[in-house]
Amino acid sequence: MTQTRPEATAVSDPLAAEMADMGSRARRAARTLGLAGGEARTKAIAGMAKALRRRAAQVIAANEADLEAARAKGMASAMMDRLALDEKRLDGVIGALESIAAIPDPIGAETARWTPENGLDIARVRTPIGVLAIIYESRPNVTADAAALAVRAGNAVILRGGSECLRSNLAIHAALVEGLEEAGLPADAVQIVTTRDRAAVGHILTGLDGSIDLVIPRGGRSLVERVKTEARVAVLGHLEGVNHVYVHESADPAAARAIAVNAKMRRVSVCGAAETLLIDRSVAQDLLPLIAADLIAAGCELRGDADTRSLVPKAVEATEADWSTEYLEPIISVRVVKGLDQALDHIAQYGSGHTESIVASDDKVIERFLAEADAGIVLANASTQFADGGEFGFGGEIGISTDRLHARGPVGAEQLTSFKYAIRGKGQTRP
Repeated sequence: MTQTRPEATAVSDPLAAEMADMGSRARRAARTLGLAGGEARTKAIAGMAKALRRRAAQVIAANEADLEAARAKGMASAMMDRLALDEKRLDGVIGALESIAAIPDPIGAETARWTPENGLDIARVRTPIGVLAIIYESRPNVTADAAALAVRAGNAVILRGGSECLRSNLAIHAALVEGLEEAGLPADAVQIVTTRDRAAVGHILTGLDGSIDLVIPRGGRSLVERVKTEARVAVLGHLEGVNHVYVHESADPAAARAIAVNAKMRRVSVCGAAETLLIDRSVAQDLLPLIAADLIAAGCELRGDADTRSLVPKAVEATEADWSTEYLEPIISVRVVKGLDQALDHIAQYGSGHTESIVASDDKVIERFLAEADAGIVLANASTQFADGGEFGFGGEIGISTDRLHARGPVGAEQLTSFKYAIRGKGQTRP
């Protein structure tokens, strides 16, 4: 049997040829970008922000067209919220770019230096990863954040956003390219897939003939699982945020009420939103009805276990599926627990490794929770909504990694670097 040569496949498939060409151009641009120097990258990111401000009207008009199309298709309210870009949100995107431009350039930074007995001067130095591919859904702000963070870390990037926000993404991308070119850097350093054809994702996952070094999916479980299953290159995973707020018996009641409501209701559609409330039995009788009333007043539906429903009549029965559900809606599951051990067991069984929070005043309990709750982000006496790279001082983020290798938690510029060992000798040879 005669096998089809790869060259023949590329010629007969225009999309495959187009994607392979994007990969080749990204690889060439990555070398230029990585060697350009921190000042040039800073100028480019600052230029992106200025160009986006100049093009604000075009971006918002494109987003309105995306919203109109999504509305006509009956898109869920949570997804519509993620898609929307008004003047205030666009100002936030521009501000994030300005913040990323202001953070120290990580490339070339020494993370360690030492001299072993052989006399060699060994330094571990940050380097770009190379070419990134970022596949994401709905959120047009990711287009700007991902591009700026990739450039900050000296990486070229291929962006593939959701078809529902293609107009918005293309309008933002035009501004990003303008900023790159004004700084004298190659436009190919930030490319965007312009087709709605889902086959483009499949091509990216092949690695584009070795051009792509790392794929980062940002979206729902189905997207992340597809990428992890099909990718032939390394993947930095961002899985769903099944996040918990645990109210310990030592919690300050006012703090518990404020944190629970903010963690759930500040923005229900973000991955840092709390999806489950755990509360100690010893304080549930007095405190849970107050927290529940606050949540209900804010428009939240409660789904609880039997103990919760006995204290909060408006709560509906929680099913087994509720404990592992990322609602991204004004819904929260509630469970009364016997104490810290049961709370940690619940989190270990149902949590997604994203973000966990405890409200407590007992320092020993807090430290044990911080040590034992298994997640990329673990907080004490603070809302889960702080699960955001901007709030960490990263300028922005590509996502919250729930992986255990390479990077965990918010993925900023530093997490988009690799490293090499630079070794200086004085004529040593090894016996």
